[in-house]
Amino acid sequence: GKRYVLVPETEYRRLSDLADAGEPELPTPDAEGCYPAIETVRVLIAQDIIRARRRLGLTQAELAERAGVRVETISRLEHAKHSPSIRTVDKIDRALKAAGAEHGKGRRKRVESV
Repeated sequence: GKRYVLVPETEYRRLSDLADAGEPELPTPDAEGCYPAIETVRVLIAQDIIRARRRLGLTQAELAERAGVRVETISRLEHAKHSPSIRTVDKIDRALKAAGAEHGKGRRKRVESV
């Protein structure tokens, strides 16, 4: 049968974050210096999501839950393997903005209480 390993959730999250530590790179331009449009847009979206999520200290699972999408969707987008719908981009954008507002409020509270 399959073997399983139990680890504390914090360790699992740490390992998960290490697993998706890299960002996808822009595709190679053609001989005229032009980048393939679809692949380039996918990479730019991926980089934006990864940077915003990390800045806010969110895991892929946390962002997926906040956005109401599957973790696999976040993973595919962050690996530039999928072109998202406008609806999905909107959900992720709203989730990141809400998390940013919460993050900012928390920071202000700490400053005010000092």
